[in-house]
Amino acid sequence: MSDAGTELLEQQIAAYIGHQRWFAGKGREHEVTGLRTLAWLDGDDVRVQLALVAVTSAAGVDTYQLPLSHRVEWAEGLEHALVGTVDGVHVYDALHDSPAVEQITLALTTDVAVPAPLSAHRVAARDLELGQASVLLTGEQSNSNVRVGDDLLLKLFRRVTPGRNPDIEVLEALTTCGSHEIVPLVGWLAGAEDAGELDLAMLSDYLRTASDGWDLALTSVRDLFAERDLHPDEVGGDFASESHRLGITAARLHADLAAALPHETWDHDRLSQVTARMRARLDVAAKEVPEVAEHAPALTGAFDAMDGLTEGVAVQRVHGDFHLGQTLRTMDGWRVIDFEGEPATSLAERTALDSPMRDVAGMLRSFDYAAQSQWADLLGDHQLAQRAREWAERNRAAFVAGYAEDSGTDPAGSSAAAVLLRAYETDKAVYEAVYEARNRPTWLPIPLRAVSRLAHDTGGAS
Repeated sequence: MSDAGTELLEQQIAAYIGHQRWFAGKGREHEVTGLRTLAWLDGDDVRVQLALVAVTSAAGVDTYQLPLSHRVEWAEGLEHALVGTVDGVHVYDALHDSPAVEQITLALTTDVAVPAPLSAHRVAARDLELGQASVLLTGEQSNSNVRVGDDLLLKLFRRVTPGRNPDIEVLEALTTCGSHEIVPLVGWLAGAEDAGELDLAMLSDYLRTASDGWDLALTSVRDLFAERDLHPDEVGGDFASESHRLGITAARLHADLAAALPHETWDHDRLSQVTARMRARLDVAAKEVPEVAEHAPALTGAFDAMDGLTEGVAVQRVHGDFHLGQTLRTMDGWRVIDFEGEPATSLAERTALDSPMRDVAGMLRSFDYAAQSQWADLLGDHQLAQRAREWAERNRAAFVAGYAEDSGTDPAGSSAAAVLLRAYETDKAVYEAVYEARNRPTWLPIPLRAVSRLAHDTGGAS
């Protein structure tokens, strides 16, 4: 491609990515200031350019991965994925182009050598039937998931940085040790640059019959609202037994993580560093959200109690972004997915050891969100609002009970785990209040209700 062609393609990419859900700079002025090719994969009718795009905006420079399929002939049905036309060649977003997806997947399911500087790492053997259709799924926001045929899922990381991607690192360890709580990893694709190795994509099994945990929870809430005179335990769609099973799954996942990856014990100094960050986040929230400021002195008590723990705190690798949307209900139980951590945080933060109570707190907050996600419809309807609170309380308690049953660690009552859980849930609710105030003001009542409850609650998890 000529220099002029490359410059034109960069302009076309800048226009294209501005409308993609995985692009973090939507709504901001941005410019593509560099397009570099890691490698080319050649098929019969399509060439796949594994490309990295440097995007400059007021927030700085980010590197995005954008695989491009190059076709001489116009591809019917791919108009929505057209990035541009350069030197008579039509250039598409390759993840919408089934033959292009097949070229990437072949690198992880066959022993054919991939061109340098790519490297293919296989964890489990899988066969790929050629000529299958692929479907780009719509659930993921920060990355892209593509169903390949009926049995495989290709996940491509969009914003890439040097270093091991936590999703790959954790899933490789858990797949190798035979964990039942995950979807097994098949392999991953990496590329090398001067700055270091980049994890580009991973391939895992696709569970066709699995149901999304968030969707199942919302269905249960809708069933409850349809029977407005009944309590959650009286409705056919009661979710508490599933929440109990999910608590058991979380406990077993934490046990597998502790066995397969590093763990240690925090002393009091290290614990104080963590609570100092929690207090700093509370200070920021109190300045931005008046309702948080009202409760700030009481909320600080949760952090004081965590500071007062006299014994060391066991920490390990955790999920880091644990909520109902990161779970799948299969025929034989729950599975946990997406171990990449909170996308907005640094790689160091996403791979840091932490207390398992951080994950427990994340799931408890998710139950609140599921119950109150239609909050605007509940305003003024006190009966449905009460049913939503009952649903959240029932499922939070069931999850904690399941976790305690399998792990032997009870996050309720007066245990050290309960002290940690209250601090982590308080920190999470404070974070949510700031996020909703900035991004979704109509959802702000959800975390504010939790802030109020936590400020007045001395009873721990439930």
